[in-house]
Amino acid sequence: MVCVSCQKDIMPGSQFCYHCGAKQPAAAAAPGAAPAAPPPAAVPGRKRLMRSISDKKLGGVCAGFADYFDLDPMLVRIVWLLAFLCAGVGGLAYIVCWIVIPQAPPGYVSGAATS
Repeated sequence: MVCVSCQKDIMPGSQFCYHCGAKQPAAAAAPGAAPAAPPPAAVPGRKRLMRSISDKKLGGVCAGFADYFDLDPMLVRIVWLLAFLCAGVGGLAYIVCWIVIPQAPPGYVSGAATS
């Protein structure tokens, strides 16, 4: 199933898009029913920062940031490690992000997988 707003893949039967939060049209109508209204015009969606459930090493924070900013997860992990080793705040920031950032719902398709 494809979101009518941001055109990214989402799970079949979803009522809302995981990427932009747009409400999805109802499932196909019963035979003989009036035709469904056309989908609404595309509205630019808003990305959501979520921890990854599929590409995680510890808590999925780096993979979530990589998906949000459309970067390679390994690059984000290296930058985070450098922040930890050089400035010393990387570890505390990671723990705070692990607690604050919500985990992606099951079946969530990341933006990198659809590109």
